[in-house]
Amino acid sequence: MVNNYKIIVHYDGTDYSGWQIQAPGTPTVQGELTRALKIIAKKKIPVTGSSRTDAGVHSTGLTANFHLRIRIEADSLRRALNSLISGDIRVVECEIVDKSFNARFSAKEKVYVYRIFHGEVCSPFTYRCAAHIPYPLDLKKMKKAVKYFRGEKNFSSFTSDEPQKKRTREISKFKMKVKGEEIIFTIQGRSFLRYMVRNMVGTIIDVGRGKIEHKEIPAIFAAKDRRRAGRTAPARGLTLAKVIY
Repeated sequence: MVNNYKIIVHYDGTDYSGWQIQAPGTPTVQGELTRALKIIAKKKIPVTGSSRTDAGVHSTGLTANFHLRIRIEADSLRRALNSLISGDIRVVECEIVDKSFNARFSAKEKVYVYRIFHGEVCSPFTYRCAAHIPYPLDLKKMKKAVKYFRGEKNFSSFTSDEPQKKRTREISKFKMKVKGEEIIFTIQGRSFLRYMVRNMVGTIIDVGRGKIEHKEIPAIFAAKDRRRAGRTAPARGLTLAKVIY
């Protein structure tokens, strides 16, 4: 009997070259899980992830699934995996699901969180999971900029993805919250292009710095030119918070 296991994975992506397996010797989250499953199942087990997070990006909600022919209780498998993988990756949930479930194609929406610390001194415990921007930012203008990214649009100006890929995406939610010395962006949508979230946030940061006027953003969208938008925000500020099924 083949069981389909669904897991939710938390990880600090600082020391990894992203989720997806790459060349031998390159540390990736998918690679760590595949290595551990090979020890458990005595053969290589393909692992499907809900997202391909980039190098340095974190997760508190990436979902993955894989099929095993051996019978093992979900809680026992979770404990076994955590005993075999690095401590900066944790399988926090594990369950047996219907065989039709696919972590990538069954996903309805994904929620990303981007954190900025804009105080003068950033604690080392914050530094790994937030972009440190110590210079002044116009928070009111940044909040005004957020609204331009909501809805269905062509995001050509905000991605480095391959040219032949369809660039239209829909952002169902985009919020900015200021809490003390921290700025938190929450972005929700069905799918995202490469570097899309970081390029949107980077553009909003440039609005806060006075390099771009928030009213220019519709023209940036219309240009369909990556050079017109702001910089790419650092990877360490980005976390895949949740995948909705």
